[in-house]
Amino acid sequence: MAAEEMAKADAAAEIKPADAAAMSAGEVKKIDKEAGKITIKHGPLANLEMPPMTMVFRVKDPIMLDQVKPGDKINFVAEKANGALTVTQLQAGG
Repeated sequence: MAAEEMAKADAAAEIKPADAAAMSAGEVKKIDKEAGKITIKHGPLANLEMPPMTMVFRVKDPIMLDQVKPGDKINFVAEKANGALTVTQLQAGG
C-alpha cells in the first residue's frame, strides 16, 4: 500500500510543474478596465501555439485588472474562450 501511495504522490507532484509550465511570462503594457481588457507583451504561448508578440486579451474576471499596472512583469494563462483570447489566470511578479 505504501508504494501505491508514493506513486500517487509522485503523480500529483508531476501535475504541479505542468500547471506552472502552462503559464506564460509577459509585461503589462495597458489596462482598459471599462472594456475588461489588458494589453500584454508576452513570450511564446505554447498552449495556443503563438509566437512572442504584444496583444490585447479579455480577462476572465475584471478584478484581475486591479492586481496589476502597466510595466508590471506577470505570469499568466491565456485560453480561447467564446472565440476570444482570454486571460484565465494572472500572477504579478513574473
